[in-house]
Amino acid sequence: MTTLKPVSGVRAYLQQSREPLTAAIAVLPLFIAYQVGILVSGGARNGVDFVSDALHRALGGSMFAYLIFNGVVLFGFVGAVAYLRRRGELHPRLLPLMLLESAVYALLVGGLVNTMIQITGLSRLLEVGSLAAGGGAPGFVTKIVLSAGAGLYEELVFRLFLMGGLFYAAHRIGGIKRFGAAFLAVVVSSLIFSAAHHITEPFTMSAFVFRFFAGVVFAALFQIRGFAVAAWTHALYDVWVMVFLGK
Repeated sequence: MTTLKPVSGVRAYLQQSREPLTAAIAVLPLFIAYQVGILVSGGARNGVDFVSDALHRALGGSMFAYLIFNGVVLFGFVGAVAYLRRRGELHPRLLPLMLLESAVYALLVGGLVNTMIQITGLSRLLEVGSLAAGGGAPGFVTKIVLSAGAGLYEELVFRLFLMGGLFYAAHRIGGIKRFGAAFLAVVVSSLIFSAAHHITEPFTMSAFVFRFFAGVVFAALFQIRGFAVAAWTHALYDVWVMVFLGK
């Protein structure tokens, strides 16, 4: 009779960091930073944050009620963390490693996107080198708020829901083979991801192309490393571009 050895080391980290529960706990700081930032910045929101807008309207525009609701959500998260720690199902040591991993990816995103554009021969369209290009010059706090919102809500909307939904529809309903369904889901969701940014800013082909390939990179990262790492990579990339590069 053979026994299976427990998974440990790098393999265990790669598996555990992709678990939905771990991902939910890992992105909690983004949620807190974003919700607090909305208040501090006077209401700055990410463009695809339909949840906060709908919730604010549903609560009659009352900021007090909005704060109470988010306080209840935060309390629920904290309770879940405490419960999981008692059961031994939460691994806090993963969170710093996931943040470090995401920071490394964030520094590589821009170069990887530029390389993809060069390979595809679209370099002549590349005039804007960031996801954050366009619009005015927001302050430091607003930049942090927008970055946290981008990491959390754009990955939630465009990768988890849209890309996942497109793959399910194409593969399970449309009968397309897995690779073809995945390719279609990545391309379509990345096109919509890029186009959505131009709802609030003027369209330029260079920015559209850059964001499309950035969407492809984030989609691949989401598929390979999971929601939390993709969300943190996206948020930290935007911080790097807007705060440190000043774009």
